Amino acid sequence: MASPSLPVTLDDVIAAQDLLSGVVRPTPLEYSRALSERVGADVYLKCENLQRAGSFKIRGAYTRIARLSEEEKARGIVAASAGNHAQGVALAAQLLGIDSTVYMPIGAPIPKLLATRAYGAHVEQVGTTVDEALVAAKEMAASTGAVLIHPFDHADIVAGQGTCGLEILDQCPEVKTIVTSAGGGGLLAGIAVAVKAKRPDVRVIGVQAEQAAAYPQSLAAGKPVPLGAMSTMADGIAVGCPGEVPYAIVRELVDAVETVSEEMISRALLFVLERAKLVVEPAGAAAVGRLLAAGQGSCDGPVVAVLSGGNIDPLLLLRIIRHGMSAAGRYLQFRLRVPDRPGSLAALLADLAAVDANVLEIEHVRMGATLHVDEVEIALQLETKGQAHCEEVLRTLRGKGYKLNFG
Repeated sequence: MASPSLPVTLDDVIAAQDLLSGVVRPTPLEYSRALSERVGADVYLKCENLQRAGSFKIRGAYTRIARLSEEEKARGIVAASAGNHAQGVALAAQLLGIDSTVYMPIGAPIPKLLATRAYGAHVEQVGTTVDEALVAAKEMAASTGAVLIHPFDHADIVAGQGTCGLEILDQCPEVKTIVTSAGGGGLLAGIAVAVKAKRPDVRVIGVQAEQAAAYPQSLAAGKPVPLGAMSTMADGIAVGCPGEVPYAIVRELVDAVETVSEEMISRALLFVLERAKLVVEPAGAAAVGRLLAAGQGSCDGPVVAVLSGGNIDPLLLLRIIRHGMSAAGRYLQFRLRVPDRPGSLAALLADLAAVDANVLEIEHVRMGATLHVDEVEIALQLETKGQAHCEEVLRTLRGKGYKLNFG
């Protein structure tokens, strides 16, 4: 049960749900047979990637902005975001007729940038992280009087995000475990407030990218501690320091905050795309990545994994699909040397065909400082059927005397 001293209560979340009626749509809860088989318990996907503006962020942004006084609304609003909060703020401001400015990092995904502008926000790009963009947003708020709409560190933001937790309880009353991604912690904290007040037995787990995980060290230290550096494809949860408001809630109510590797994020994104036919961004796939990494018996079911967002640049999606397929053993890349004589390449291709490996790319190098005069180097990229097939291909080639180089 939540402490009465916490900054957000169940009543706050219920009030936010009333405020959001007709603004946000309850997102679907989809059963995943494939993920259930991996986990050994029933798993459902909470599809916030299908929410208005493509993520859960509209819930908190609208709640916060709608509660501003008329005088505050007249001064306009300013926000900082890698993209999802940007779109949520811009859409909420448009719906409420308020001028908005959003600071986004240089290199923010182009679709998120264009969508934010399409909702009517003035966009400025500064810095390379959300934290750097947030500094610029705070400076604008101080100099112009515009109201800062923080991406996660405000009670109204957390209350709005908590409405996702109320929906989960309505859609899956028997839920035992909820897993969701976490950056600054607004969504994780909001879900924890809503769920723990009604069902304290439900286990709530936050998931952060391994290379952008501020919560584990902050929880260990007993206070928010900024990271020295971050590096992750999951820009939506690349936050260098937890917010004070969500941190207080996460510390008391959340059962665990775990991390997931870049490889598992990419594999999860591919898994959701292939098996659930859903497009998610890397941050949106983090919860599924944790379930895939943990495997059988890791959670009591039913389990709900929150797909927090679906705003992904198609070019990034293409790269991640390739990365995910490689991590899953669907791509195999290496170099080898063969005698420089007629039939050597044909023999190699025949050996690959015999083990059903599909050649995607091939490079035939006849000249090089390290090549002997009577040999040629061949670089290959193969499509394979999984890790076991990769091992079969490599075992077969080595058995035929080929010396493989993966550098």
